[in-house]
Amino acid sequence: MNIPPTNTSKNVLNSDVEIKGNVKFTGELTLEGKLEGEVNSDGTLTLGETAVLNGNVNAGTVVIRGKMNGNIVARDKIEIRSKAELFGDIRAAKLAIEEGVTFVGKTEVNPNKVAPTAPPRPTAPGEPAKPAVR
Repeated sequence: MNIPPTNTSKNVLNSDVEIKGNVKFTGELTLEGKLEGEVNSDGTLTLGETAVLNGNVNAGTVVIRGKMNGNIVARDKIEIRSKAELFGDIRAAKLAIEEGVTFVGKTEVNPNKVAPTAPPRPTAPGEPAKPAVR
């Protein structure tokens, strides 16, 4: 039986690593250290319990156990695990938040990629309300 080789690599940046700059990777990256910069990947970013990330993330999947200050866009899923601290806006197809999380920001979860409908326009003060069409 032939098993095709996979190009998914697993990378770990331990807690003694500090990076200032942008990071790009394929496969999986587990960050336990400090990163000041942006992360771009189609793969999975895991922020470990000792991780501190200051910057935006654009990835396939993001799992947060540590601290993050920045916005996240995930094409697939964002998981925020207990004791994680996230300050920033998030956008993903799927979202899981465990109990005990600190999260300050806005969320947009859209698994079916539904286009938002425009809300009704409020009338300005002094402007007559438009009658309902029947």
